[in-house]
Amino acid sequence: NYIKKIEKSTVRERILAGEPRIDGRDSSTVRELAIEIGVLENTHGSALFTRGETQALVTTTLGSKRDAQLIEKLETNDRIEDHFMLHYNFPPYCVGETGRVMGVKRREVGHGRLARRGITACLPSIEDFPYSIRVVSEITESNGSSSMASVCGSSLALMDAGVPIKAPVAGIAMGLVKDDDRFTVLTDILGDEDHLGDMDFKVAGTSRGINALQMDIKIDGITEDIMSIALTQAKEARLNIIGQMNQVISEPNEASKNAPKT
Repeated sequence: NYIKKIEKSTVRERILAGEPRIDGRDSSTVRELAIEIGVLENTHGSALFTRGETQALVTTTLGSKRDAQLIEKLETNDRIEDHFMLHYNFPPYCVGETGRVMGVKRREVGHGRLARRGITACLPSIEDFPYSIRVVSEITESNGSSSMASVCGSSLALMDAGVPIKAPVAGIAMGLVKDDDRFTVLTDILGDEDHLGDMDFKVAGTSRGINALQMDIKIDGITEDIMSIALTQAKEARLNIIGQMNQVISEPNEASKNAPKT
């Protein structure tokens, strides 16, 4: 416990003093990206998105309208057809653990819903694109912000599958170290910075705006200045990531020959 206290105080004080972070970056730098599409030959669309030590292997599968997920309401007998499904898998091996793979965990449900919100706003209507779409994000390694890597990978995999999304979508996780009146906002936080810091603020969106937000904080609250700086740095990071994604694929591909015909 004593060693952990020293670790926490040392890391936080270095960040507040403007010194390099754990991995040598400054407060507003995004980790190195590696982006590939079409990595799985027989899928309708696939992408491998790597940001530092966080990696998501994302696949897109297209089905007919009849493949939509049926959701029954509790209050009435009405049924809703959901034509877009996004599943997020976080197996133990991605963080070097040997735990058993059993049912879906709370983390996977929550992160999947967040990634889904980030993507849904940019999907075409069922009239314009008459397919059911299933996206699966498999986290193969994780050191912070795997849900936002899933957003980036999902956008790439959808475009690889020929889905005419309205705009590329990227996500970034922002952090915070605060001590009284001193504070530093961190872009693209590591797992350790999430653990030792005061905030995990996930922002997903396009070059034109924000699609989804989620904030977890360990302090009583944040000021308007902190929020403004966090959103500004998140926008800069998002534009940087989208720019690199566009170098790999900027327009949707033709639909895969393996995709169903409608």
